[in-house]
Amino acid sequence: MTNQTDFKKWEQHAKTCDIEALQYIIKDCARARDAMRTHNTEREAYYADQCFTYQDELRRRLKNVGGY
Repeated sequence: MTNQTDFKKWEQHAKTCDIEALQYIIKDCARARDAMRTHNTEREAYYADQCFTYQDELRRRLKNVGGY
């Protein structure tokens, strides 16, 4: 189960990543989420939450530079 500490840690880390790193992390989380889909729904949700957190940071960055 994802807790608030996880979100805060991911948000802080996302702020330090460049665009390419964010894109890599998002893809990696999505792959992990998909791999857990039929095996472990709790881990699937964990990776989905992580993916969304990094996507939010990427979306903010792209919006600030007119890319979204």
